[in-house]
Amino acid sequence: MTATIALLRAINVGGTGKLSMSELKAMAEELGFANARTYIASGNLLFDTDLTEAAVKARVEKRLADYAGKPLGVLVRTAAEMARVAAKNPFADQPGNRVVAIFLDGQPPKSALTDHRHFIDERIALGAREIYVHYPSGQGTSRLIIPAGKAGTARNLNTVTRLAELAAG
Repeated sequence: MTATIALLRAINVGGTGKLSMSELKAMAEELGFANARTYIASGNLLFDTDLTEAAVKARVEKRLADYAGKPLGVLVRTAAEMARVAAKNPFADQPGNRVVAIFLDGQPPKSALTDHRHFIDERIALGAREIYVHYPSGQGTSRLIIPAGKAGTARNLNTVTRLAELAAG
């Protein structure tokens, strides 16, 4: 079995129509994933499976759509892939809470480096299936929009590192 991480996109984990992490864990168990657990209330699901990435993505997205009544995106990485994302952080000399990886299904286009709006002081770099962004002034004050990242989901590097550690077990 492969240690796998599913990153939920655009899910409300608090407030009206929320998906609690205990419900997410129960859904994973219903789908037959072993050792299901969550990490912080932001849509991070860890589990073990023999299924391919595409099969995991399809099953989790279908289950979430059944729950929410609308399509919700899921990005999937193995423990090894998540560890590589952390290791390849081009802004590793910066605090982990000031750097995010925007996870994508495929390779980010080179245009992501220049096709953005509301740029102030952020730095952008491309990974294998990620866009890294360093927010020197903090993400909360940034208005940066990167169209290539619209279908992805972001996690700060502290979370990425912790997910890699937990998945490696």
